[in-house]
Amino acid sequence: MAFTVTMLSWGVIEFRDQIVNGGELEHALEAIKWGTDYFIKAHASPNVLWAEDMTTSRRAYKIDENNPGSDLAGETAAAMAAASIVFKKTNPHYSHLLLHHAQELFEFGDKYRGKYDGSVGVVKSYYASVSGFMDELLWAALWLYEATDKEDYFKYVINKAHCFGGIGWAISEFSWDVKYAGLQVLASKHEAHVLKQYRSKAEYYLCSCLNKNNASNDNIERTPGGLLYVRQWNNMQYVSTAVFLLTVYSDFLHDSNEHLRCPSRPVDREEILSFAKSQVDYILGSNPMNMSYLVGYGSKYPTRVHHRGASIVSYRENKGFIGCTQGYDNWYGRGEPNPNVLVGALVGGPDCQDNFMDQRDNYMQTEACTYNTAPLVGVFARLLQLEESHDQERVASF
Repeated sequence: MAFTVTMLSWGVIEFRDQIVNGGELEHALEAIKWGTDYFIKAHASPNVLWAEDMTTSRRAYKIDENNPGSDLAGETAAAMAAASIVFKKTNPHYSHLLLHHAQELFEFGDKYRGKYDGSVGVVKSYYASVSGFMDELLWAALWLYEATDKEDYFKYVINKAHCFGGIGWAISEFSWDVKYAGLQVLASKHEAHVLKQYRSKAEYYLCSCLNKNNASNDNIERTPGGLLYVRQWNNMQYVSTAVFLLTVYSDFLHDSNEHLRCPSRPVDREEILSFAKSQVDYILGSNPMNMSYLVGYGSKYPTRVHHRGASIVSYRENKGFIGCTQGYDNWYGRGEPNPNVLVGALVGGPDCQDNFMDQRDNYMQTEACTYNTAPLVGVFARLLQLEESHDQERVASF
């Protein structure tokens, strides 16, 4: 959830004008604030962050001084710092409040270090913290620097660049768990010498997406239909984050009048943006299954999404309480399409051969996650602008 809010915020920061032109800024701000309002409530005191609150019988967990979770605190700090930039002009009081929480959470996560799945053991089988917490602490510090311009945060990112893996790890994925590639792309905008080393690692990631690294195992695999393929479970999360970083970096290259330096050859921004667009086109239906993996878009999309709210009849039609057991027994196994269309959800997507089975129990492919969709908001706005400018050029040529 925190990563979702960070990516939504980053999208608005990078593509605010385009989102405004698309008429979606208010929706984007509303979505971000829905998340950050929750984080404010969950951050009950400086060194306490609650993980969830539910009305059904499910235990809520927190991280604190005795049960650390630097990765969770760091990502939530990053989300609130990024969101504080988003609201700086339109809601300065709220922006200041978010920044206060972000700074406290970063201090808490940095002082009491540990992985959250060590403190909240039950998450290990669902959301294990494979990359640890160092990437989140660097990520949070960099977002806090973006939000405050305070040198202390900048020095943190530089001083811990090596020992925390920021310039050591060359990574071929960017996700809710592994932040290094996003951190490295964000750091690339700055001129400091050490941050140039961050940039070289960012370029490794981007070149791996474009299949432009020398060794084949240094490039991300693709399906026969051309989709980036990282792993079997919810592969689309890696596609949407890649598309976002490619789009952001192509604009960065335009502003700096540079090329992406890949081992095989330099790549210009148009080629980067064209590849990002090809991935979006695949998501929206230009693929061997002729299936839009964005639910509610196009004439053919998944109708049996692995999602409790979508697969159970609405409260308007059935006012009775449906607990976990009843939901599973009465609704989960039904063969019919979901009674509710989960508009805007990006599902896990096809396998390595472009095959997709639209079944509710096929959760590796049909589960929908907010962090799948979040990176696409800014990208869609940027591609809409690109399409409109091409239309204007075509009209002018006549």
